[in-house]
Amino acid sequence: MTPDVVFLIPILGICVGMVAVVGGVIVRPWLAYKERRLVIEATMVAEKAAQYAAHTERLEQRVQVLERIITDRGVDLSLEIERLRDTNLN
Repeated sequence: MTPDVVFLIPILGICVGMVAVVGGVIVRPWLAYKERRLVIEATMVAEKAAQYAAHTERLEQRVQVLERIITDRGVDLSLEIERLRDTNLN
């Protein structure tokens, strides 16, 4: 090995160590921050989905009530129309 290469080996070793320290000091907290942020966002999305599901369920119940009113009232309504026709014919 030439003296120039021998001199670079310790410098490269120190640089690798510095990169590892900087990575541990900067990257690890940044990743922890990102993870906390994703957990919070996932919680918010889950809550919003639960709200939408509850709202959808309430709307479905209201539609069922309206359908029941229409179908139950439909028979009575047709009978009343027939009675009115009979009354008008007499």
